Amino acid sequence: MNSLELARELEALAQSGLHYGKDPYDRERYQRLLELSAELLEQNGTLTRDELHQWRAADFGYATPKVDVRAFCLRDNKVMLVSENADGGRWTLPGGWADVNQSAAESVVREVKEESGYDVRVERLLAVWDREKQGNPPPYPYSIYKMFFLCEITGGAATETLETSGVEFFVLDELPELSQARVIEKQLRRCFEKVQQGDLSSDFD
Repeated sequence: MNSLELARELEALAQSGLHYGKDPYDRERYQRLLELSAELLEQNGTLTRDELHQWRAADFGYATPKVDVRAFCLRDNKVMLVSENADGGRWTLPGGWADVNQSAAESVVREVKEESGYDVRVERLLAVWDREKQGNPPPYPYSIYKMFFLCEITGGAATETLETSGVEFFVLDELPELSQARVIEKQLRRCFEKVQQGDLSSDFD
């Protein structure tokens, strides 16, 4: 990791910490992380310290969509889903937010391992869908692009984690209650359809 990548990751960690952190001492630490990342960005980037402060004050520059990555993994024509603790045990494709300094494909591989215990290899991009246009409830205050990747399971084993309480494989017509904030049935059906038809194109809104 070079200095600029390190600075970007520190910036992202500090931003998330200040957004979610409630403890005043933790917030002081995250604020210090922001100062350190600003020093690194100034040394290795193109912005001065004053320009960085202005950029942060303006909501970190031009607002762009967040990126959510999901893994579509099949075994014996059954799709792998994980039970989300944060949504009352409802089921979803493994995935989550893409991380700074990781590609979307690298992020989905990490998310699958963290949420299911399985190792996967990304085969191809099935779809990039806009969450609002797809109708995933509930509406969010920011824009989200959802990237669905076809992945092949290469190793590992089903494992419960802090985020998930189950890993199972389901046939399309016997899906459990879905965590619709993360995935809805029409998205799963479309992914099944594309794989079964050998459709190598990527869907998009």
